[in-house]
Amino acid sequence: MVRVRPRGNESIQQMLKRFKRLCQREGLTRDMKRHSYYEKPSERKRRQTRKSIRKLEKEREMEGPRR
Repeated sequence: MVRVRPRGNESIQQMLKRFKRLCQREGLTRDMKRHSYYEKPSERKRRQTRKSIRKLEKEREMEGPRR
């Protein structure tokens, strides 16, 4: 849960900006967007496999060229 308390002489706009930034870091905005519509189980599985493939490719890229 994200909580924002006012700092000293902070305005409402600054607090709101900080709140939005914290929500984005926590992944809440992405999660809300994903749950705002129904996702079929097959689409969910396809999304997860693509995510794992990207992760593996990134790990290979970080290893560097093999000799």
